[in-house]
Amino acid sequence: MIRFSLLTVSLFFLTGVFAQKEKELPLDPNIKIGKLSNGLTYYIRKNTEPKNRAELRLVVNAGSILETDKQVGLAHFVEHMSFNGTEHFRKNELVNFLEKSGVNFGADLNASTSFDETIYELQVPTDSPMVYKQAMQILEDWAHLVSFEHEEIDKERGVIVEEWRLGRGADARLRDKYFPVLLKGSQYAKRLPIGTKKNIDTAHYEQLTAFYRDWYRPDLEAVIVVGDVDVAETEKMIREHFEKIPAAINPKPRIKFSIPSHTETRAAILTDAEQPYNVVQIFYTQPKAAVIKTEQQYRDDLVRELFNQMINGRLEEIGQKPDAPFLYGSSSYGGFIGDKDAFTLVAVAKDGKHIQASINTLLTENERVRQYGFVQTELDRAVKNMLSRMENSYNERDKTKSAELVQELIEHFLKGEAMPGIAYEFELYQRLLPTISLAEVNTLIKTWIKPTDRSVVITAPEKEKANLPAQTTITALLNKPYGKLKPYTDKVSKEPLLPAEPVAGKVVAEKKIRCHRHNGMGFVERCQGDPETYQFQE
Repeated sequence: MIRFSLLTVSLFFLTGVFAQKEKELPLDPNIKIGKLSNGLTYYIRKNTEPKNRAELRLVVNAGSILETDKQVGLAHFVEHMSFNGTEHFRKNELVNFLEKSGVNFGADLNASTSFDETIYELQVPTDSPMVYKQAMQILEDWAHLVSFEHEEIDKERGVIVEEWRLGRGADARLRDKYFPVLLKGSQYAKRLPIGTKKNIDTAHYEQLTAFYRDWYRPDLEAVIVVGDVDVAETEKMIREHFEKIPAAINPKPRIKFSIPSHTETRAAILTDAEQPYNVVQIFYTQPKAAVIKTEQQYRDDLVRELFNQMINGRLEEIGQKPDAPFLYGSSSYGGFIGDKDAFTLVAVAKDGKHIQASINTLLTENERVRQYGFVQTELDRAVKNMLSRMENSYNERDKTKSAELVQELIEHFLKGEAMPGIAYEFELYQRLLPTISLAEVNTLIKTWIKPTDRSVVITAPEKEKANLPAQTTITALLNKPYGKLKPYTDKVSKEPLLPAEPVAGKVVAEKKIRCHRHNGMGFVERCQGDPETYQFQE
């Protein structure tokens, strides 16, 4: 017989044995989710904005992080090859067919490869059953029927090298240089998606097809359709196309890679001839917050968002002053890469000589928050603003574009993040935001700003090179003791916007006018009467 004392029962309650399980967020009833026998996941959501159009996605839970040393850059190479011939669309037939159907490459047809995922995008008309059916065939071909003809592979090498050399812009070139600094010691530092020129030029055909065979498989893929579609008919089409794909036999494990902690302050100070601004980024990496699946996790995220709003309100106030060292400044907590989030400080300095002052201003304001926290009027204003924005989103829910709705389905597949729907989220905002106290928000920054796991990235135009601070100068700024700062004063005006109510005017005369407007086809048309009605003269 098991005997329980009152002390034992009390301890069970304290440790949560009998505590109620956290309430999980529901699934938006407007979303249809299914999983095929081979492991492929699908999502369908009807949305009529815009009418007679649908957003299609093939999401592959695999990116450059899964490459071997001999496959560096080949995840991105596979993405390119998907447009260069499949079983049902030889060579350039795929792009040609879609362009003839009104689908523009780049705007409606695209793909992207990142560290952890590859995403193929299609926006197609749904009032043409033939085009819609062919679009589904294209998704299937991308999923398991890419051709990889040797001649096409060799032709594409030059295209990718040219993209690597010229076509990516200052942002991408600089990112390729500072990512290895930020991500030092992790697999991410070795697997930049663009790869290396040497490997793109010389990689064997088998290495390319091996990556495709290993990672383009149904248990790592999702088909997403959002738009003006018949849900039942679309589900039937997905099953017809994707259920026949064989399940993987002895699949390679999909490893999740981590970014190790570090004690030193890392810095990358870089210039590029095409970089237009002087940008400072300071990263304090943190363990990733829990994926939002429960109401408590949703509330925790609201607390972080309130913090972001309030600190940025202060920095925006500074940026409006004529003596501000930066054009723009922000601080925010959010996702980073891999298993890390980051508390990130960003400033766009007026010029290279103002970079140190910009860093100092960012650090000072964050230290002020660390010492004193925010004040109640700031919290009240942030809560009001968040409620107002969510209310606007809820009221405009029927006007939301399909392209905007797709992203949360991608996040659900890749990260497991909940999708309760705008109506449920609006209710959560109304219920949870008023329960968040100032003390909760004020405690966050004390764990975020720390002397470890921090990195600084400065990117500037080439002409500013002589004005950029040295790494030792930056580290000294980060380690500088600030002493006791003055608390922030929130100057809230209670005065009316206008000192006196305006007196209503009256119409004294009316007359018809002639007007001109462009008719959208390059011609100027004359109109008469009310320009808003566009009553055109013959």
